[in-house]
Amino acid sequence: MEYLAIHWNIDPAILHIGGFELRWYSLLFVSGFILGWYIMKSFFVREKINTNLLDPLLYMLLLCTIVGARLGHCIFYQPDYYFGSWKGFWEIFMPWKGGLASHGGTIALLLGIWWYARKYGRKNDFDYVWILDHLVIPVAFAACFIRLGNLFNSEIYGGPTSLPWGFVFERNGETQPCHPTQLYEAGTYLLLGLFLMWLYWKKLDKLYRGTFVGIFLVVCFGSRFLIEFVKNPQVDFEADMALNMGQLLSIPFVLLGIGFLVYAFTRKLPARAVHPEQGGPKAKQPTHFAHSL
Repeated sequence: MEYLAIHWNIDPAILHIGGFELRWYSLLFVSGFILGWYIMKSFFVREKINTNLLDPLLYMLLLCTIVGARLGHCIFYQPDYYFGSWKGFWEIFMPWKGGLASHGGTIALLLGIWWYARKYGRKNDFDYVWILDHLVIPVAFAACFIRLGNLFNSEIYGGPTSLPWGFVFERNGETQPCHPTQLYEAGTYLLLGLFLMWLYWKKLDKLYRGTFVGIFLVVCFGSRFLIEFVKNPQVDFEADMALNMGQLLSIPFVLLGIGFLVYAFTRKLPARAVHPEQGGPKAKQPTHFAHSL
């Protein structure tokens, strides 16, 4: 059924100006953060959190995503190259040469959000789990955009398939249809983001803190684990592994997501931000959630 396949030969660059080129991946990457900023703003306004805190949140997320994803690729996928010579080592600081790993970005984000919650949460009535709960919603949409960027780059796709939606990635010299795993992941993340958004706007007051991040981690990395079965190995050493690196790295995040769900239904803290009473002696006391920090 090759005649039904989609022949994909899109230029990854939108435009060229001299030695400069604007790529679809870059545009989609930045668009994900812009959309995320507006989504988080709507959450902050609804729950009466100071919107001036959005800018430092955005800067922290950008830094952690780029640095964490780059280090994740270098450490998990090609440590021999990047730490085996000075040439490779200096290329760690050149993310435009390719090589970003979502697992590394996730680890860096978890650490960065912990710092953010410690710095701003106590004074603004939110904690680490609260910010994670809200942040995973725009992250799901941003992850969808990034995988679409991978599609435009004709990278990170699967093995041969006879299914009618297979893509022939002609820019890479492919001659037979392959699984468009970028679309599998992008579709999963889009549906996950829409579902979490619906939960937030319709069920927020009925949910416990930790529910959103728990669902996100289980679905996001659970689906990533399954999709990896049809994805081509990203590095040579994965060819001899029963589970590839992406699957091995996904397992701890699925378990962490289950842990957050257990936390949510045992602690039973409200998912919505709770502000201290205005006036009276109780107003001077730190909130219950500030104590949890």
